Amino acid sequence: MNSHFSRPKHFFYLCLFFLVLLVLSIPMTIALGTVSISPELVLDVVLHHLTGETLSGSDIPRGIDNIIWELRIPRVLIACITGAGLAMAGLTLQAVTRNSLADPHLLGISAGAVLGAVIVTMHVGEVFGTMTLPLAAFCGSLLATAIVALVSQSDRLNSASHLLMTGVALSFVLISAANLALFLGDHRASHQVIFWTLGGLGLARWSTLLLPFLVCACGYAFLYLHSRYINALLLGDETATSLGIHVKRFRIQLFVISALVTAVLVANSGAIGFVGLMIPHIGRFFVGGDNRRLLPFCALLGALFLPWVDVLARSLLAPEELPIGIITGFIGGLFFIALLLRSSR
Repeated sequence: MNSHFSRPKHFFYLCLFFLVLLVLSIPMTIALGTVSISPELVLDVVLHHLTGETLSGSDIPRGIDNIIWELRIPRVLIACITGAGLAMAGLTLQAVTRNSLADPHLLGISAGAVLGAVIVTMHVGEVFGTMTLPLAAFCGSLLATAIVALVSQSDRLNSASHLLMTGVALSFVLISAANLALFLGDHRASHQVIFWTLGGLGLARWSTLLLPFLVCACGYAFLYLHSRYINALLLGDETATSLGIHVKRFRIQLFVISALVTAVLVANSGAIGFVGLMIPHIGRFFVGGDNRRLLPFCALLGALFLPWVDVLARSLLAPEELPIGIITGFIGGLFFIALLLRSSR
C-alpha cells in the first residue's frame, strides 16, 4: 500500500479524498453536540455572518446563532488546528530522534508547557498581557526539549528505548512540579488549571484562533521546505553531513519548532496526548516514509481526527463534557501498546 499511494497521482487523489472528508466533517461536527443542529442551519449561520443572507430565507434564532457562531465553529476550527499541529510536532520529533515512539506527550514537552501554564496562572499573573500564557508554556516546553535534546546527543543514551524512558521520567517530574505549584497556589483557582492537565477545547473563541493558526502555518511551511533535509536526517548524521546539512543546528531548529507548536497548542487546548504518536504511524501506512508527502498528509489526517474525538467527548456523558485528553489518552495508550507488541515481534 505504501508504494501504491506514494505515487504522485495516487497521492494527489488520496489527499483530495481526505480533504473532502474534512470539508464535510466540519459542518457535521459543528452540528453534533448536546443540542443537535442540522448542517443546513450551520451553513445558514455562516452565510448570514459572511453575506447577511441565508439559504432558507428565514430568520435564525439568536440563541442558536450564538451557539453555532460563537462557540461551536471556533471549537471545531481549534480542533482542526490542534490536530494538525500535534501531528506535525510528533512527526518532527520522530524524525529528529529517529524514534518511531516519540511524541510531544511522551517526551515531556507537553508536561513542560503545562508546568509553565500552571505557574503563570497560579503565581505570576498576566505580566505580558494575553501573550503571558503562551510564552510561559513555550519556556516550559523549551526546558523539556533542551533536556531531551541533550540526552539525544549522548552516545550511550541515544537509543529509542533510552529516549523514551527519559521522556516518560521527565514528564512525571514536570507534572509533579506542576502539581506542587498547584498545591501551593490559591485552591479556589485550582479548577482553572485542571483544563491544562486534562485537555479540552471548551475555551475556544474567535480571538484565540489567530496565534495557533499562525504558529502552525509557519511551522508547517518551515518543515515542508526542509522536508528533504529531514529525510536525510533519518538516514543518519554522517549521510546528512555529507549532503551539506549542519546536523546539530538543524536538529536544534526542529526541536525548537516542535516545542513552539506544542506550547502554543497546550496554552489554548491543554495537554492532549498521543495525537502526535498515532497520526504519523497511520500516515506512513498510507503514503510511506517520505516527509515530502507524509507531512501534508499527517496535517490533513490530524485536522480530520481531533474534531471527531471532540464530538465523542461531548457525547459520551452528555450533557456533561468529558475532557478530550482522557479519550486521546485511552486510544493512544492502546495504540502505544499495539506498537510495542508489534516491535517486539
